[in-house]
Formats: sequence, structure tokens, C-alpha cells
Amino acid sequence: MHIMMRKASPFLDELSDLPSLYDDQESEEAWFLPDDAGEAAVPTQRPRVGRGDLFDPEAWLAAQGTLSGDLASACLAYGRLDAKLAGAGEGMRLRLALQEVADLGWFAGSRIGVERLSLFFALRVGAGDDAALLGQFSWGVRRLIGPGKVEGQGGWVSSFATFLGFGGEVVLDLAETMDGTEALHPVTQAAFLFHAWKMAGAERGARDIEGGVLAARLAGEKLGRGALFLPLALGSGTALRGQGTVPARLAAFYRGAEQASLSALMMIERMVDWEARAREALKDCSGRTPGELVQVFARWPMVSAPMAEEHVGASRAAVQRNLDMMTVRGVIREITGQGRYRIWTAAL
Repeated sequence: MHIMMRKASPFLDELSDLPSLYDDQESEEAWFLPDDAGEAAVPTQRPRVGRGDLFDPEAWLAAQGTLSGDLASACLAYGRLDAKLAGAGEGMRLRLALQEVADLGWFAGSRIGVERLSLFFALRVGAGDDAALLGQFSWGVRRLIGPGKVEGQGGWVSSFATFLGFGGEVVLDLAETMDGTEALHPVTQAAFLFHAWKMAGAERGARDIEGGVLAARLAGEKLGRGALFLPLALGSGTALRGQGTVPARLAAFYRGAEQASLSALMMIERMVDWEARAREALKDCSGRTPGELVQVFARWPMVSAPMAEEHVGASRAAVQRNLDMMTVRGVIREITGQGRYRIWTAAL
């Protein structure tokens, strides 16, 4: 593994159900119904949701009303997270964004660990055959914490094209589908947007990351102050796995958003606790480098010596000496087991 030091990147820089020959035979009853002649039970098709039913804003508004308790729980968890992040600074938001995108990738079937994503995002190293995928993941991180809005001043088409970085038929279809959703609660509108993206013709794989990022950022920009996005995949993909009817999809989204926000809160508490312990363990150290290294490890899940040198601004020798000292004191741990190209993480 050959690591070259490069400048750190800037922080803020289903398909719809098709009609079939059996659509007119849909039934709300059980799977297997005995016929009148007493013959063997014949399987009948499950009720299916058509595109028009699924993307009727009135249906989502009605479902939102029946699920008001679930919506309130999701908003409460997100409000707690937002208050925590209001004073946490850019570093913690970045850490959460890295984990959120890594978990989005697992949901989409593109398993890039947060370790690799962190190093690639910071120094553009360790890409290998996954360079394009890592680039897509890095796009997701930048969009979650950077400038720009999913719903801007120029209408859905302009906003989507600017935020996504491309236009075309998919964006036009998505914008048309979103028309009339203004009365929905931001979390409901985010759920609508995520499922609309999946139905708009986007291929599978990394493009699912775009749908998750769009939904997370839309809710965050309307509700948040400290939190720039609503976590959806963090810790689980419940919010993004809803299927079937509108109420079923929306209930899963609310539940998943609540779970992800609580997972984010747990991450923050663990890092706050680690930072306090780390500073206590290093209080007898002179110079600014140990304290600044603590900040780097609070921000990044994985840190290499070149990465630490870049962010701290100290010499390689000073950085390496402090990394070794912090390892001995149990503040951080080295995870590669190598003599060269080593990587450390906070010892949580």
C-alpha cells in the first residue's frame, strides 16, 4: 500500500410496479383462498401500489396524519441531535457525514468501510479499483456538510440539477413528481423524495447514495441549525427499506430516521467522552501538537501520519513522536500492524 501525501480535500467544498395481466385480479384477502368447488387453494396476487397512488401528495399527507406519533418521535430525536451539533463544530458533523455515507453504501450494496472513505476523502489515497465508487462516496460527504440546497430558489429542476451536478430526464421526472409536496412536513417530504428518486429511473448501486443524500439534506436544511442533514442510514437502513403502501413506507422512514438520529447522538457522546479522557491523559505534555492531534482524531475515524502532519502543521518527526506517545498511553491505537504506512484510530 503506497500512500502519497496530497492536500486534504475541502470540508465544505424501485422501479415502479409495472402493470400486469393480473392487475384486475388483485385482492385484499389472504394469499390462498379455497374456491367454491372445494378444490385446492389457488394463490392470489398481493395488492400492488401503482405509481399514481404512490406519488399522490394527498396520500402522503393522509398517511402523515395517521402516523403523527411516529413523526413526533423522529423529530424529537433529531431535535436533540441538532442541539448537540449546534455547538459541536465542523469536525463532528464531518465525522457523522462520513459514517452516514459509509452506511448508505452498505444499504446500496457498495461496501466501502468508513476507514477507506476517510483516508480517500482526506488525502485521495487507497482508491485502487474503487476510485469511481469512492469518488461518489466523497461527493455524498461533501453534499451532506457543504453549501447548496436541495430546494433552492429556481424551482425543483434547477435545484436538483445544481445539487446533483447533472440534469437530464431523470431530474425532470423527479422535479415533476415533487410538484405539490410543499404542504408535507419536511421529514415526510424527504421520504417522498427518496422513494421518488428510486422510481425516477436511476440505476441501482451508488446512485442509491444520491437518493439518500438528497432526502437527508432536504430535511436537514428545513429543520436543522447545527445538523445540516437528517441521518437516515446511520446504524441501520430502516428508513430506506420501506416497501408497499404509502403508510408502510412512511412508517419505516420515520422509525429509521429516529433510530439513525439516536445512533448519531451515541457517536457524539462516545467522542466527547474520549476527548475528555484523551486530554486528561496528555495534560502533562508540553507544546500544542498533542492537543491538536486530539482534535484531528475527534474529527477523523482513521488517521495516517501524513494526514496528521497536514492538519497539525508540525514536522513529520514531531507528529510521529506524539503519535507513538499517544499510542503508549492508550489514547489512540494503531490498526494495520505494519511497520510502514501505519494508520491510527481513537481508542474509544
